[in-house]
Amino acid sequence: MIATISMALAAGLASALMFASITSGAPIALLLINLAPLPLMVVGVVWGPLSAAIGGIAAMTVIASLFSLPYSGMFAVVNALPAWWLAHLVLLARPLPKEAAVANPDAPLEWYPVGRILLWIVVFATIITATTLLMMGTDAATIQNTIRKGWSDVLESTGLTLNDSTLDALVMIAPIGAEMAAVAMLTLNLWLAAKIAATSGRLHRPWPDLKNTTLPTVMIAALLAAIVCCFSGGLPGILAQVVTAGLSMAYALTGFAVLHTLTLAMKSRPLWLGCAYAVVAGFAWALLAVALLGLADAVFGLRERYLRSRPPPLPKS
Repeated sequence: MIATISMALAAGLASALMFASITSGAPIALLLINLAPLPLMVVGVVWGPLSAAIGGIAAMTVIASLFSLPYSGMFAVVNALPAWWLAHLVLLARPLPKEAAVANPDAPLEWYPVGRILLWIVVFATIITATTLLMMGTDAATIQNTIRKGWSDVLESTGLTLNDSTLDALVMIAPIGAEMAAVAMLTLNLWLAAKIAATSGRLHRPWPDLKNTTLPTVMIAALLAAIVCCFSGGLPGILAQVVTAGLSMAYALTGFAVLHTLTLAMKSRPLWLGCAYAVVAGFAWALLAVALLGLADAVFGLRERYLRSRPPPLPKS
């Protein structure tokens, strides 16, 4: 117990220092602040969510003493709360029904689905982005003016000048980009935490087959509703755009899972997958195509149809 608490406190200190590194102004601080939840997630996945909670409280105390309570509250929303709850979900399981347990004697537990964990990641990313926007103002005009001023300061510091139409476009896509980045970074942190736990032999659940990840069906209706609300204008319209971006990012991640499934029979599979990732990395619009692929799979069951069409594997001799 003492060793577990010590590890939790060490993780909290590391997370707090990574979060505070942004004040240094060093370029690497951007990487560190995005990886700030990682130590808490690691201890949460390895030693349980209580360890993540202890580490999060310790980190909040350090940040409050170094800066102020508002910074500590922001750390709680951005890092501590997601790390604690996502670690809890990773370790959440229930016994299989008797019939299923008899059919799968080697897997007596049903673990919390990866797709639902991804849904919670979108929820936390939306809370983070919405909180950040509401800290800028309580109406659309104030938020947009604050974002515009931020872009202007950045451009001025780099010596770049943009026309008003380009600056307006940057202001419009900033909340969308922030939401997508939040989903990506929370997903990356949780994956790294689970991979570290698995590599050390301390991951308490079997490693899931990520290419089979599916999202709850209700997310299709949520995405359509969010798209419709994007046309409402004002603050509700901005928040709807944030939700749409988060759900689209989730479907993009399942779209990559679809790509991994549909290329199973290809001899040059690594090449095709590498090209797909390279295109997405080089052209942001390609991420929309991957999201549409994930959405099409949710509606039409592309992976299920493909797997049914494949010939059964040959029996082992």
